[in-house]
Amino acid sequence: LEWSRRKATQAAQKLPDDWEEQCVRSCMRKSYVIREHDIVPELFINSDQTQVVYAPGDKMTYDKKGEKQVRVIGLEEKRAFTVVVSVASDGSVLPFQAIYKGSSKNSLPSPEAPNYNDLIGTGTRLVSSRSGTYWSNQGTMRELVEDIIEPYISRIKAKLKLPEWAKCLWTIDVFSVHRSEEFRGYMKTNHPNIVLDFVPGGCT
Repeated sequence: LEWSRRKATQAAQKLPDDWEEQCVRSCMRKSYVIREHDIVPELFINSDQTQVVYAPGDKMTYDKKGEKQVRVIGLEEKRAFTVVVSVASDGSVLPFQAIYKGSSKNSLPSPEAPNYNDLIGTGTRLVSSRSGTYWSNQGTMRELVEDIIEPYISRIKAKLKLPEWAKCLWTIDVFSVHRSEEFRGYMKTNHPNIVLDFVPGGCT
């Protein structure tokens, strides 16, 4: 049949024309904030979110040799949840936040699930999006700050005997929710010692 094992095709992300300049400027902004506020490695935090598909496949199938477009049934499968991972510059890994589509506890893994208590024991937070998607929103971002980021910062300040006003640099993606006036206003009002830093758009 002249078939060979092929991987499904996918469009690659295009970098901005000035991506190098944007990355250099981003690095300089970070360097300035760290220097001006004497931010320790433990308080330079980077958070990112990733989609976790319940039944992931390897996007492999069989098709004729030389085919440019390879179609796979079920490739659009989107039943998933989001995991927000945060890591400090010294290598410390903060507890995860897992976001599930829905509005109630029924959207979340059952407390009777195997190893549930072990997971919760790590500090991982399982939250409902209270929306029609499983991506971060204003509510889940505030929960991330209140339940994971801020408690970690407080522990580090106590451990290192740093003053309450000591600054933290928090790098997050430049998603619309993150850069919104609502979220930035919330951070400025409630967490003024956390300096927001955004990854340049399209440069990840």
